[in-house]
Amino acid sequence: MNFRLQPLYLAVLATCSLSSLSSLAWAQESASSLPAIEVSGARTNDGYVAPTAVSATKSEAPLRDVPQTINVVPAQVIRDQNAASLQDVLKNVPGLGLSTGDGQRDQVFIRGFTAIGDQFVDGFRDDALYFRDLSNVENVEVIKGPAAVLYGRGSSGGLINRVSKKPGVDISDVGITANSTAGRRAELDLGRAAGDGALSWRLTGAVERGDSYRAQQFIDRKAIAPSLALRFSADTKLLLQADYLEDRRVMDFGIPSYRGRPVAVDPGTYFGARNARDADFVQSRVASTTATFTHRFNDEFSFRNGLRYYDYHLNRNNTNINGNVNETNGTMALNHAKLVRDENGWFNQSELTQKLTLGQTRHEILYGVEVGSQSKDAATYGGVAVAGGTSGVAPVSIFNPVLPLVNPDRVTAPSLTYGTYDTFAAYLQDSITLNAQWKALVGLRHDSFRQQARLVSAAGVPSNLSRTDTAYSPRAGLVWQPSETQSYYLSWSRSFQPSGENFALATNNADLAPENTRNTEVGAKYDFWEGRASATVSVFRLERDNIKSTLPNNTIVPVGKQRTDGAEFTFSADLKQGWKLLAGYAYLDAVITESSSFDTSVTAAGNVPFKGKNATLTPRHSANLWLTKELGEGFIVGGGANAVGARFANPGNTVTLPGYVTADAMAAYRTARYELQLNVGNIFNTGYIISGHGSSPNLSLPGAPRNVALSLRYHM
Repeated sequence: MNFRLQPLYLAVLATCSLSSLSSLAWAQESASSLPAIEVSGARTNDGYVAPTAVSATKSEAPLRDVPQTINVVPAQVIRDQNAASLQDVLKNVPGLGLSTGDGQRDQVFIRGFTAIGDQFVDGFRDDALYFRDLSNVENVEVIKGPAAVLYGRGSSGGLINRVSKKPGVDISDVGITANSTAGRRAELDLGRAAGDGALSWRLTGAVERGDSYRAQQFIDRKAIAPSLALRFSADTKLLLQADYLEDRRVMDFGIPSYRGRPVAVDPGTYFGARNARDADFVQSRVASTTATFTHRFNDEFSFRNGLRYYDYHLNRNNTNINGNVNETNGTMALNHAKLVRDENGWFNQSELTQKLTLGQTRHEILYGVEVGSQSKDAATYGGVAVAGGTSGVAPVSIFNPVLPLVNPDRVTAPSLTYGTYDTFAAYLQDSITLNAQWKALVGLRHDSFRQQARLVSAAGVPSNLSRTDTAYSPRAGLVWQPSETQSYYLSWSRSFQPSGENFALATNNADLAPENTRNTEVGAKYDFWEGRASATVSVFRLERDNIKSTLPNNTIVPVGKQRTDGAEFTFSADLKQGWKLLAGYAYLDAVITESSSFDTSVTAAGNVPFKGKNATLTPRHSANLWLTKELGEGFIVGGGANAVGARFANPGNTVTLPGYVTADAMAAYRTARYELQLNVGNIFNTGYIISGHGSSPNLSLPGAPRNVALSLRYHM
């Protein structure tokens, strides 16, 4: 693949004259003015309590001051659990449902709504469809509820923001991990901060090879991310970052269903090509660069500019179930297809922060402008039957599959799509301190989102589509803090999701209006034991209109209106005697309240109406717990559990993914020079389904059986 590198250099050169990502920090204090909070990104934190977050206000703000639910998974939790993927990290966040992501990408449902495009890194949109690597991730923050006022389109149930590792610390870490499925992973984290602070650098990277509990599955991955921070003066700084990731693995769609449940087979059973390594692989390559310029004019005004460019390539080859299972015969047909994507794009965020006092009130006002352009091209090769159907090959048993040998080059002529996305937005946010006990946060954003698509059918017939959507995204919240340890809030926000938000326009969605989401939430946040523990409880109603769903055959189905009523609770603690704790619980009642559509993806049940059905991949009850204890002399032990209630695999609710409870454990020995850590996943070897497709009764992925990983980390 040829990366388009020229815009990378232009991004660096332009950053000194453009403007961006502001720092809006409205911290609790009793002084006469709000103190400046600098986000270095280089903090090292070995605790589980995260008192601040950057995602909710685009700067490092105390969580107790934000009138919204923000879940933070700190770096130490990620390390203690030996998390290998973003999915592993997000199991620590209540209210999330896991999706297979078509076997090619990270994807979750937040509060009952898909978040396929709601991935961000350091506040920049990162909606390319791939599996992220954790080697350059400091922590992960999840905003619950619509966040379009700062981030634009999308974010119905919330969004995920990865905070990257940045220069500013002296660090020399090398780590290796081996697991029970022949997996091997090596990580590097090197950084130096100059004594005068004028220049700092950091380099992270990883190489991973291995197999899986899933038959034929493998992973071949490499990642590298250098960064450089320059300080021209105490008030003027420039941060340059680059990132490259290449990932190749078997594209795994999971298993089919039978009589309302995923078929009862060994969790390693694969349903695809016999030669999956060559015929069913998915390979992605992603390169990005970011330049962030900050300047503080005086005590009142500060300015930040961030410019990010990315380039993404996907080569996807898959063999999976075609149509529905023949439950009478216990068989299914298989189809082979191919998809190639090429994307590139840039975003520039320009923000000015002003601090001022008006009468008895103090304000931090954020003035922002975001401009961006993305090009998303795709070649979709039509599917070819390889078992059952018209292929001349007998259907495959769903109980004891004898898989066909597939020629990966046997596909039909491609249909081509050339899509462009242009974003222009302006936004204003005011963080107000009314008095010692009352604070408010209000904001408004206006987006103009233009989409154009040039389509060329497999027969060579061209067509053109375009649409422009404009929307206002408001936000308002009120916080009451009767003491330094209590914070109560009320908030309301709205977001929009245009057609073709993640994929180019097509004839079946070009005339569909944007979806709209509204969230009303009340909550409380508490600090205990001198800040060593914190808890958050929230109750909310989330409503979304004009919902559309894309079936596996790319058919657009108008779902209607969905409402999620829910409650969430989280608790984190860094206690004396070496105890650390992270826990959460979510109750979600997510229902399709209005719809005239039917689920036609099932045969035995016939066409099933959407109305009155539960949202897919959304358990009513879910909980997580993780606890560690320092025993002294460098020894640490820990463990935890995840409990997930039953979920529905498809909109018609005809296939249920049973609830489950899994337990994990760890033990470590840590010194100033090295760490040795053992992790055991799924201790009791529970059989369960960890994720589903979201719109299909089939394509559900079994979770990993008992597994062991041994890690060694050396600090030079």
